[in-house]
Amino acid sequence: MTARHVRPSRSEMGGAMGTDSQTTALPAAHSVLAVCAHPDDESFGLGTALEIFATQGSSTAVLVFTNGEASTLGLAADLRSVRRAELSNAASELGVGQIELFDYRDGSLADEPFEQLVTQVGQVAVLVGADLLLAFDRGGITGHPDHQRATDAAVAYAERAGLSVLAWVLPQKAALSLNREFATSFVGRDDEHIDIVVLVNRTRQRRAIACHTSQSTANPVLSRRLELLDDREYFRWLRFPTAGEAGYPDQRARSGEPHRPVREDEP
Repeated sequence: MTARHVRPSRSEMGGAMGTDSQTTALPAAHSVLAVCAHPDDESFGLGTALEIFATQGSSTAVLVFTNGEASTLGLAADLRSVRRAELSNAASELGVGQIELFDYRDGSLADEPFEQLVTQVGQVAVLVGADLLLAFDRGGITGHPDHQRATDAAVAYAERAGLSVLAWVLPQKAALSLNREFATSFVGRDDEHIDIVVLVNRTRQRRAIACHTSQSTANPVLSRRLELLDDREYFRWLRFPTAGEAGYPDQRARSGEPHRPVREDEP
């Protein structure tokens, strides 16, 4: 699957995309590291992006901080082991070359020493030679504290290493619909805070999602989100290298994006 270089009209998504400042393809990168909190984040959220990067020739790796053992969706006696196996299968489906799975307690990343999390992001980034980090948006998309902590750690390391951080985001319209229908806490973004809108084919993402049987079975929120987003995914830069840092200006030239400052104006 490849990103189609087509700019959809604003009317196609109720005004949620197609502004002059947005681009319609993911940037080129030599090595992409996705920083996630739980097994299934790489598929439920970042699946289409990981597949596109792999198809474009990037090497891809996934760092996962927890085993997801606190989920209330899985009924297996040993949910930790089940979710580890699901992650391995899903990553293979998405063409992910390497998985680094840590063993932090699910639901408690905010209680862990932040510098330790940042250091581990750095260790894996160096190991895989990452020149781009991929993460959930600030606010964690769903509002989950673990998601937020994982993104914070990714951005903190990127600041020190001079790397870009690209975040997967939800358009505000989709987030509001989900929150209204399911009483959830999704965090959405307006047009002005969305940098990239990509047309996608979700076939392989859906196969990867299906690998996470313990979490995807009878999950109406996930099904509805995919329905709302249809064949589009949305991204914004949390950090882009500045002059003198690693990846500048070659990353900017390869991505086709104008330079954007670090985003500190939103939670």
